Amino acid sequence: MTDKHSNIVAKIEQTITINAAIQKVWEVVSTAEGIEAWFMPNNFEPKLGFEFELQSPFGPSPCKVLELDAPHLLSFSWDTEGWKVSFKLKELDGKTEFTLIHDGWKHPDEIVGKAGETSSVIRERMNQGWSGIVQKLKKVVEQ
Repeated sequence: MTDKHSNIVAKIEQTITINAAIQKVWEVVSTAEGIEAWFMPNNFEPKLGFEFELQSPFGPSPCKVLELDAPHLLSFSWDTEGWKVSFKLKELDGKTEFTLIHDGWKHPDEIVGKAGETSSVIRERMNQGWSGIVQKLKKVVEQ
């Protein structure tokens, strides 16, 4: 899937509604323990500019906190491919709308280093992966 205005792969964007207050969701998406429960092991700290690692299936991925606006937004760079991942939270009458955005994709035919496959192939695989991960977040928060 490519962006209709350019030659780059379109961002991944997935939104769900979680049956929990925004603060409860924020605690699960903005702490090392919370992130590990639904995403990956890490040494994250909620500090602007903080450098941390996610332990991905391909090994450690260097990350850096780029935006932090509790309890509404957390963005970080992910790995060395120029990716940016954002968690956006919006309060909805006792529930929380959670949006995940994975941006920073390159040309569809460009090879993603660690995976050794094209950006378009990795994007589609990650889109499917994020779908399951976001559902896991919902289960972790709502349990």
